Amino acid sequence: MSAPFFDNVDRIDYEGPEAVNPLAFRYYDKDREVLGRRMEDHLRPAVCYWHSFNAPGLDMFGAATLDRPWLAGSDSREACERKLDAAFEFFEKLGVPFFCFHDRDIAPEGTTLAESNDHVSRIADRMAGRMEATGVGLLWGTANLFSHPRYAAGAATNPDPEVFAYAAAQVKHCLEVTHRLGGANYVLWGGREGYDTLLNTDLRREADQLGRFMSLVVEHKAKIGFDGVLLIEPKPHEPTKHQYDHDAAAVHAFLQQYDLDRSIKLNIEVNHATLAGHSFQHELAYAIANGLLGSVDANRGDPQNGWDTDQFPNSVEETTLALYEIVRGGGLGAGGFNFDAKLRRQSVSRDDLFHAHIGGLDALAQGLLSAAALIDNGKLAAFVESRYDGWRGALGRRILDGASLADLSDHVVANAVDPAPVSGRQELLETVVNRAIRR
Repeated sequence: MSAPFFDNVDRIDYEGPEAVNPLAFRYYDKDREVLGRRMEDHLRPAVCYWHSFNAPGLDMFGAATLDRPWLAGSDSREACERKLDAAFEFFEKLGVPFFCFHDRDIAPEGTTLAESNDHVSRIADRMAGRMEATGVGLLWGTANLFSHPRYAAGAATNPDPEVFAYAAAQVKHCLEVTHRLGGANYVLWGGREGYDTLLNTDLRREADQLGRFMSLVVEHKAKIGFDGVLLIEPKPHEPTKHQYDHDAAAVHAFLQQYDLDRSIKLNIEVNHATLAGHSFQHELAYAIANGLLGSVDANRGDPQNGWDTDQFPNSVEETTLALYEIVRGGGLGAGGFNFDAKLRRQSVSRDDLFHAHIGGLDALAQGLLSAAALIDNGKLAAFVESRYDGWRGALGRRILDGASLADLSDHVVANAVDPAPVSGRQELLETVVNRAIRR
């Protein structure tokens, strides 16, 4: 094992709301019971491998800035092992129960698929030992079907069937590795499953290809006995002009069209909701209402930037509304909150990675406590219940049981129905939320 990479940081502990130590949790107390469950069991937090241990801080305008010694010679087996050591040191010191990865995060691309698979398998063997020793589990794995030039025109939706076949083979191996490591879920993110121009695109054909690809994954999951949940992660655009998995509703329609809605759930990302023109709360509420919520990528966007900035969450109002929906909806099940977020290029110190995750976990914990307060006082739920009370009456039941337009017309005329508007109390309800938020 490599020498410590974070030797100036000890294990991060909960020290309470008055803590002055910046390397301590103020609100995230993993064993605290909230609405009958441990805080850790509500949130099931995970660290992402890609941004946290692969991203060196470069962008399209500048070179790498972050202090990442484990990336030196990043295509070598030794570098992959150093990166693994750095990751598990971080997981243990932060005290999170889970992590997530892409296959190309943990091992480099080989000259052939067989060589690439061998690289991944070798690191996965080492990873299994570290997981057993530390107790840190795998929330989900996924295959990177977007970085290599072969995927420039998509993977499953590519016009070349050989690219489709290559992507299928890559997913097969990554799904099997995820299964071997005891992963709770497997994510299918169509990073380039979309189009740049309709001038060269057959929409129906590409949708059919994507449906076939997903069906193959469902079939292989059953064949190998993987008990985890398959997830699709909606995203509206970037890098393509349009992505087929635009938002939760679009993915729901796709799953229904290809008879996959009972086999695949959704991994909802905050920043992707923003890019789709929705709130995070909306995407969660839609997924929950349709029995599709699987897991969450915790991050945030920047309202002044129309792209995927992937910043760490810091809005307690946003986490409150999200966790209000999630907890009332029955929780995340096998899912969790994965910090799919990256440091800013100027946050160059290694311990900035701890500060970012501490802040993110505290924001989630504050949101959970605030959501619990809203659930306990019952004011929002009571208002919504009363607002739809008429649908439990005679007319509401009659409409839902099959009344025709003629029946309803007769009812309105015979009873001189002339309904008056009733206040939706938005400002009052927003105040109820604000008063419950843990500052």
